[in-house]
Amino acid sequence: MKKELYQEIEIPEGVEVKLDRNVFSVKGVKGENKKRLNLAGLEFEIKDGKIKIGNKRASKKEKKMMNTIASHIINMIGGVQEKFEYKLKICSSHFPINVSMKGKEAEIKNFLGEKIPRKVKIPEGVEIEINGEIITIKSSDKELAGQAAANFEMITRIRARDKRVFQDGIYITDKAGKKM
Repeated sequence: MKKELYQEIEIPEGVEVKLDRNVFSVKGVKGENKKRLNLAGLEFEIKDGKIKIGNKRASKKEKKMMNTIASHIINMIGGVQEKFEYKLKICSSHFPINVSMKGKEAEIKNFLGEKIPRKVKIPEGVEIEINGEIITIKSSDKELAGQAAANFEMITRIRARDKRVFQDGIYITDKAGKKM
């Protein structure tokens, strides 16, 4: 059954929103976000400080697309107002792990006593701060911040050993507003 569905998103003061074909851009105090969105089958309108997304004859498919695009836009607007922050903790019980930054790459030394350091590439637009055992990742793009945090977790994943004994690694403790 098709019916008329629209969703409105308020644009806060100090945030500038533009749509150029499929590229949606948001500028704010803390940075700028750009994202290519698939707007096929949806009407998109920016006026009077509101973004209106919808369709006059929307099916389940258009409703799903509309909600997904609205979530992306809300995250983009939130990111340019206040950066998303992820916190990770360095856990080591066997060998002390050292993490250091070298340009746009992080080096993890002495992980499980390895001689060759493991390297993590940091995406453009992500800030990383290392304070002892806590690594703080900040970015105005939620997806980039989450990917950077996941890269740290994945590079220190332990294979072929008992996970109950070898609990060394770098683990996410706080995700953009959620405690783990």
